Amino acid sequence: MSGAAKGAQPIGGASSDAEAAEKVRAMFDSIAPKYDLLNHVLSGSMDRVWWWRTARSFDFILRRPDTRILDLCCGTGDMTLALLKHRPKDGEKVIALDFSHQMLTRGIEKFRAAGYADAVEPIEADAMHLPLPDASVDLIVSAFGFRNLANYDDALHELYRVLKPGGSIGILECNKPRGLLGKMYLLYFERVLPWIGRKVSGDSGAYSYLPASVARFPQPMDMLIKMERAGFFSAMWTPYTFGVAGLYQAVKA
Repeated sequence: MSGAAKGAQPIGGASSDAEAAEKVRAMFDSIAPKYDLLNHVLSGSMDRVWWWRTARSFDFILRRPDTRILDLCCGTGDMTLALLKHRPKDGEKVIALDFSHQMLTRGIEKFRAAGYADAVEPIEADAMHLPLPDASVDLIVSAFGFRNLANYDDALHELYRVLKPGGSIGILECNKPRGLLGKMYLLYFERVLPWIGRKVSGDSGAYSYLPASVARFPQPMDMLIKMERAGFFSAMWTPYTFGVAGLYQAVKA
């Protein structure tokens, strides 16, 4: 999913944080029409399983009607839809936030088609500067968007700010497996995936950006350390599908 890239390393010749952020936003806007198809094809439809497993992990929070839920960097809304399946009909709306207008627009269309239009509060905003009060959210979930937030430490502190004490975060992200599987995965991710992405989307940069963004994302142990330094406790990582993806979880003190 997409997310704000303020503070990102320069992309495609960008000379400033603002320019880099705008390039990433434009990139996600451009691939939005075929984003879902590409995700399913490139992951072998495992993305559906990963969303389902992530939502199930937080069922104990989602089923409480008074909880406030934020899907951060929601993209076209698939993670939001997975979360909604665990929500009671009288529950608070799920906040679906993304900084790409085209991605969020497609998400709103999907919410409406699935009968969840009244159960979602869509917000177009920068994930690094959330338009939410301190201690106002019970659960924040982000699926494949957090790695687009180049300053992970600042992003974690922002999530900590808006979470209520005792609130939880769940960050579903790609990972770089080690060993032989890691070498095979790297070959696919750096060679095959960008080629398929270019053929289907017509965007020469978006699916070259994807492997680069995964390459610079911390290894699980390093990410858990970052979460703890931001003030979270009970930080843990659950690998999915031989470790090519995984769910980071933690709780605010």
